[in-house]
Amino acid sequence: MVSIIGLALALALLVYLAMRGMSILIAAPLCAIIIALTSGLALLPVKDTHEASFAVNYMTGFTGFFRDWFLMFLLGAIFGKVMEDSGAAHSVAHWIVSKLGVRHAVLAVVAACAILTYGGVSVFIVAFSVYPMAVGLFREANLPRRFLPGTIAFGSVTFTMTSAGSPEIQNWIPIPYLGTTPWAGWQVSLIVAVFMAISGYFWLSRMVQKAIANGEQFHGRADDPEPRSAGTMPHPFLSLLPLAAVLSTSFALQGTYDKYALVIALAAGIGVATIFNLKRFTDFGGALTLGATGAVIAIANTCAVVGFGSVAKGSPAFQAALDAVTSMPGSPLVAAALAVTVICGLTGSASGGQVIALPLLAPLYVGPEAAQPVNPEALHRVVAIASGGLDSLPHNGYVVTTIRAICGETHKDAYGIVGALTVVIPAVGVILALVLFSVF
Repeated sequence: MVSIIGLALALALLVYLAMRGMSILIAAPLCAIIIALTSGLALLPVKDTHEASFAVNYMTGFTGFFRDWFLMFLLGAIFGKVMEDSGAAHSVAHWIVSKLGVRHAVLAVVAACAILTYGGVSVFIVAFSVYPMAVGLFREANLPRRFLPGTIAFGSVTFTMTSAGSPEIQNWIPIPYLGTTPWAGWQVSLIVAVFMAISGYFWLSRMVQKAIANGEQFHGRADDPEPRSAGTMPHPFLSLLPLAAVLSTSFALQGTYDKYALVIALAAGIGVATIFNLKRFTDFGGALTLGATGAVIAIANTCAVVGFGSVAKGSPAFQAALDAVTSMPGSPLVAAALAVTVICGLTGSASGGQVIALPLLAPLYVGPEAAQPVNPEALHRVVAIASGGLDSLPHNGYVVTTIRAICGETHKDAYGIVGALTVVIPAVGVILALVLFSVF
């Protein structure tokens, strides 16, 4: 009972501290200590013993994630900064906006984010790149700016991030555990992605219309950015080539290099973006440096919550909850979806939650000794989609960065919209995926 209270208290405190703006690098280990103290875990290892402890569990999770995924974070961040500095990301966004127009400002922002995300640009970089264009569109259409974070997040971390073929790591983490490919369960994935895109956009549009009917409108700020001028951006076709290079390379090589095909694919995207934009960079060296720095910060934040989850994994409450979920009657896919959803919510990270959940779930459901064998492709897709639900709780690093650092809003004004689109919609998407996999 004490362990359950400690786990709930630690998660609540982590959410609170994140909403108050405390760095996750501080908040995560601090809250993990609460779990350790209420679960009977020693804080530090005793010499010549192998007893579990807060320090060992936390740093094992932290360094393990860093070891396995740093190259992907590094090249993904550099690719995004190269696309941003060359104007290629802005060009794609500007082209979409020009085709859809101000009348469809919300759809234009969502579409720009979706194309960039599915093309391999890091979700953080997508938000930074699209924000100036989105501000201009919302200003012209006189839309309430508190909808900016939700609009950007919906286009970035829902129907594209966890879909079949996506180069985002949330779609690649299951591969080594399940022996699948990034295109696992693509038929169901396509239906779910279309459903999430249409239903989420309809809900977002209704929320915006209701706010306008209540008298809300756009309020400018002195520090609002201006969109990049068309003359400084490459042709949209040339800007799409790096995205195409990432997708085609990852597709061609994933059977040979598994998850490291993503490293080669991102490197190919960087190469194509550089070759076609040599004269358009404002600061190529600076873009590489900022990309590398951003990668370290992004992965460190994710590692911090993975460390938190690793400590939680050692608590009796966590094990009891996992046993209860995985032993429940009915489809093992439902149990896997619930387990991943809860763990990702606990860590506040889709990628971090998957890394914790998959080593525990894969042996139960995949392989010759699996107690409850399921189709690996179906499990891959369910895990990926489920990871994109409760991960978007208020303490999620992307949520905090997008609402506060990029859009300059508060959780009070903006998170309700973000939560509706990035928690509720993916949760319904998981249910749809489970129904479809039970039929097909």
